[in-house]
Amino acid sequence: MAHQAGGQRSAPRPVPDTPEAQAYLQDYTTLLAAVPFPSVVLDHRWDVVATNTAFASLFGGVGPHPTAMPGDNFLRFVLFHPDASSVLGEHESRWCLPMLAHFADAVERNGHDHGLQAIRRDIAQDPIMEAAYRQGLPHWIRAVGERGVEQDGAVRPVLHPDPRWGATDCRVVDETPRTLGEMGYTRLTLILRSARRPSPTPRRPGRARRATGHLSVVPSPEA
Repeated sequence: MAHQAGGQRSAPRPVPDTPEAQAYLQDYTTLLAAVPFPSVVLDHRWDVVATNTAFASLFGGVGPHPTAMPGDNFLRFVLFHPDASSVLGEHESRWCLPMLAHFADAVERNGHDHGLQAIRRDIAQDPIMEAAYRQGLPHWIRAVGERGVEQDGAVRPVLHPDPRWGATDCRVVDETPRTLGEMGYTRLTLILRSARRPSPTPRRPGRARRATGHLSVVPSPEA
């Protein structure tokens, strides 16, 4: 998948537009800090509103990127950061494609949003990513079914830089309370499981790079 994104970093960070909502978010961020698992609050563009220390620890080994840092926009990180596969196991099928499916749904519902349009332009600028979006995504959704696209409850592999976790799985849990949802935000928590047995050739966190080339989910031209 693509290693670069040509769009601008989302700025400033999303902030509620009333003092009451800002106070709620501030208190909610305090609650987030007490959670032992990686947890993040996102807006409808996947811009990061708040995270906790566990989230920062999971992604602390990734290198710098002008537009796709996990603490800025999580969708851009998954799609465009070259280090994403060093943290997100089975990156293409278990992370990229489900998030592309959610993005496609968001574009269909709110296609005039300038932030979503910017991400769509960046997808279109890369032939492999565009092929995944236009050809691979419908092919993959047919293969896995609607349940495979759902975010809440999904179990996905991660490669934690902390050896106490290492190569493991996490369950994605949508923990959005009503008030947060009414503000247009979503909270996701990654419930980490005990570390798996190490593979014979373990990957070094923070070093793996996403390979380029034809996506396995995109039907070949002669198919």
